[in-house]
Amino acid sequence: MTTRQSPTVRRRRLGAELRKRRENAGITLEFVADRMECSQSKISRIETGHSSVTSRDVRDMLTIYGTPAEEVDVLVEIAKEARQKGWWHPYSSVLVGAYVGLEAAASSIRAYEQQVVPGLLQTAEYAEAMIRGAQPDWTDEDVMNRVRVRMARQSLLTRQDDAIRFQVVLDESVLSRPVGGDKVMRDQLRLLAEAASWQNVTISVLPFESGSHAGMDGTFAILEFAEQDDSNVVYAENATGGLFLEKNDELQKYARIFENVQRAALSPEESAELIAQLAEEPLWKSRPRGFESI
Repeated sequence: MTTRQSPTVRRRRLGAELRKRRENAGITLEFVADRMECSQSKISRIETGHSSVTSRDVRDMLTIYGTPAEEVDVLVEIAKEARQKGWWHPYSSVLVGAYVGLEAAASSIRAYEQQVVPGLLQTAEYAEAMIRGAQPDWTDEDVMNRVRVRMARQSLLTRQDDAIRFQVVLDESVLSRPVGGDKVMRDQLRLLAEAASWQNVTISVLPFESGSHAGMDGTFAILEFAEQDDSNVVYAENATGGLFLEKNDELQKYARIFENVQRAALSPEESAELIAQLAEEPLWKSRPRGFESI
């Protein structure tokens, strides 16, 4: 497998390496900040991967930690890679958080979706309708830039040599809400039915009759990385953009939740059959109260 590069992941790895060396040297954040003549929060953000760092700062920090010269050179090179701009950088004004950068380097993703089709499987028309509904104050330019990013992300599933492995459990409500109207949603369902046949994609539907289940607390994605030095991460989505979780107990908790919702869902074969059926006989067409006019 070809390992995809991402400055977001490089920044995260660099921060982890810097933190490990500081702790091994028995040095506090306060001491480093004092020597570097900066705030403790700056050092903390560098170590958590939330801020980029210059090659000079990396050298200075590693000198404080007594790091051997050959290791310094390796980490400085990672710092240079971490400061490069990802393909999504021109659209940073409409992106929240670091998810796209992490996704770009992931080798596999396991996700549970409650309300919407995941971005990696959306049609452009569905994406536009969804974004306009969620962000009514955005300009047309902002909306279309977000759609462009979403369409570009989908190459992760279709690349010939290093496509990611994508497993997703969709609550049946995702298939039942006509986002964008009848035609847009039918086209979206047809794309899902097609994607279900791709070797690297597994789609499972969690039916209404399953009742209460392990994923009722919300949507999430588990991102896994091929390189051993890059730890897995959970992205738990919320209205402000989402929360990244990296601790082992958090990763294990969400892995169990995914296994449980996948177990409660229809099989991939049954799910593909249901999706294809709903594309022809959608639930919103069978409801009363004027839904036939959609």
